[in-house]
Amino acid sequence: MVDKKNITGIVLAGGKSSRMGSDKGLLTINDKTFVEHVIVAMKPLVDKIIIVSNNKDYDQFGYRRVDDSIKDSGPLAALYSGLKHSETEFNLVLSCDIPMIKTEILKKLVDADLENHEVVQIESNTKTMPLIAMYKKQCMHKCLELLQQGERRLRVAVNELKTKTIIIDAEFDQFVKNVNTKEDLKTINHAVEY
Repeated sequence: MVDKKNITGIVLAGGKSSRMGSDKGLLTINDKTFVEHVIVAMKPLVDKIIIVSNNKDYDQFGYRRVDDSIKDSGPLAALYSGLKHSETEFNLVLSCDIPMIKTEILKKLVDADLENHEVVQIESNTKTMPLIAMYKKQCMHKCLELLQQGERRLRVAVNELKTKTIIIDAEFDQFVKNVNTKEDLKTINHAVEY
């Protein structure tokens, strides 16, 4: 297991949220914003937290906020920005649109074999989730190289890095769901006992 002092939590909150129509990280469920739910889940496992977003509204949470280094270039650029500003070798990277995420799930990433891999990501329902993952700081070089070639897809980077995938039990699937639309938000509000 990696020592917490050597892990930075990076929350990617810079998405356009075009399907939702508003900034997803600032939506609320159970009186807390999505980004707060994500931070609560990662906090026991990390030493510092960085929020990657150009939106100054995220300053209200009291964590370090960094702008996207390369504007409008998607999650790959956001990941690059977070890793660039991180001071630790290991980084727990989460998107802001998974408000149901639990520390218990994230612990599986922290406990994984990180010596021999650059990325450890979760798989749920046969879908890999590169935005619920641990990244070594050195991954920023591959991110930058791809961005300079005009690539914006995070999956391309993950496929080119030494990546390990952890399949989570079906009972956890509901906790890693992305909330992308108003419909998703309704479903989460109705379905899940918190």
